Amino acid sequence: MVKKKKKIVKKTSGKSGEKCCMYVKKIGESVCLPEYMYSSDVGLDLRANENVILKPLEQKAVRTGIAINIPDGHVGIIRDRAGIVSKMNVHTAAGTFDPAYRGEVSVILINFSDETVEIEKGMRIAQIVIIPVTRVKVVEVQSLPVTERYDKGFGSTGMKERISEFKKLEKSINSEDNED
Repeated sequence: MVKKKKKIVKKTSGKSGEKCCMYVKKIGESVCLPEYMYSSDVGLDLRANENVILKPLEQKAVRTGIAINIPDGHVGIIRDRAGIVSKMNVHTAAGTFDPAYRGEVSVILINFSDETVEIEKGMRIAQIVIIPVTRVKVVEVQSLPVTERYDKGFGSTGMKERISEFKKLEKSINSEDNED
C-alpha cells in the first residue's frame, strides 16, 4: 500500500521578500489593470472606466471596470492621488475593500474646487494600497489604562500652545511697529 503525500499549499503572508497576489478581473472592454508607476510606489493606480462630470462640491462613484480579489489577511485602502488633488482639487472619500468583495471597484470622488471638473475614461483617479491586517478579539472592560494623552482629542499635540505663542509674538511685533 502506497501512502499519498498531502499537498501542502503555502499561503503568502506579505512578509518582506514574499510575493502577494491580487487577482483582477476586467469587466468590459478597454479596461486598464491597476499598476505601480514606479518600483518604489506602495499604491496601485486605479483608472476611471467612464467619463464623469463633477460639479463643485459634488461627489460621485466612478467605476474602474475591474473586480479584485485581495489576498486573505489584507485590506485594500483607497487613497488620493497627489496629481488629481493638486491640479483639480478632487479628493477620494474613504474606501475599504475587504478580501471577500468581488463586485466592481468604484471610487467615490469629491470635487472641492469652484469649477466643474471632467473625469475622462482612462484617467488615473486614485490609488489602492494593499495592507496586511490583524483581526482582534473585542473585549469589553470597565476602564482603560491611563496614558499621557488619555482622552485628549483633536489638536492635543500642542496646537493651542503654538497658537498662544504666535499671538504673543504677533503682539510683540505689533507693539514694536507702533513704537517706530
